[in-house]
Amino acid sequence: MPNALPTFFVSHGAPTLVTDPVPTREFLVGLGKSLPRPKAILAVSAHWDTVGPRVSSAVAPHTMYDFYGFPEELYAMTYPAPGSLELAARTADLLSRSGLPGLSAEPDARRGLDHGAWVPLTLMYPEADIPVVQLSIQTRLSSEHHLAMGQALAPLRGEGVLIVGSGNATHNLRDAFNHDMLEPPVPYAKAFADWLARHVEAGDTDPLLDYLVQGPNGPKNHPTADHYLPLLVALGAGGGAAGTPGRLLHDGYTYGVLSMAAYSWG
Repeated sequence: MPNALPTFFVSHGAPTLVTDPVPTREFLVGLGKSLPRPKAILAVSAHWDTVGPRVSSAVAPHTMYDFYGFPEELYAMTYPAPGSLELAARTADLLSRSGLPGLSAEPDARRGLDHGAWVPLTLMYPEADIPVVQLSIQTRLSSEHHLAMGQALAPLRGEGVLIVGSGNATHNLRDAFNHDMLEPPVPYAKAFADWLARHVEAGDTDPLLDYLVQGPNGPKNHPTADHYLPLLVALGAGGGAAGTPGRLLHDGYTYGVLSMAAYSWG
């Protein structure tokens, strides 16, 4: 696909990533500066989970504060990027025309931008002047479903759309409260993150689909699927077939158990 944009998976960590003095924050700032300016952004966030696929179609999506107990300054932040009815319709059309069961998407004009979208995008594109559309995940459905979703959306890359999956390479949130922000990685999280990097860079898609079984301490690193599935959408859109390698762009940890790894494909 000539002149196509790569796809990305980024780990967004806690909402305080926008202000925390951690390497991932600086990485995301640099990532936005290093890329060609996209026409629009399709964000696949861990924080929008629906029964079937849904696409945000708000003209001016509001900033969502889908978290609690954080510093007041976060609740004063806004990310006033416009939406895109054109991209919402194109996304829904590509999913529908794939012909695969369960991929027809419904528009949602009430959906704003959750922190899985606006936190990394605030760092990547602080001017908030690029249209953003969100696509939901379906944790009730399989890894294969999310890979297929990404594969159906691959043509967007050649149309100037930046596809960003936003989750976490490891995400035992309950255990995170037992550790300091800058603590070194605990062994079980590092083992999974190293396994993930090895298979992404080798293009080993099948193990990535079976991450709970084949990944070291899979259920402990991902007690729920929500923060992993956006990676499979980005993988699918970036190539998706077995043997399609990705690239580890950033490695790091917060709270010892949250791998902040970022990947690209294409």
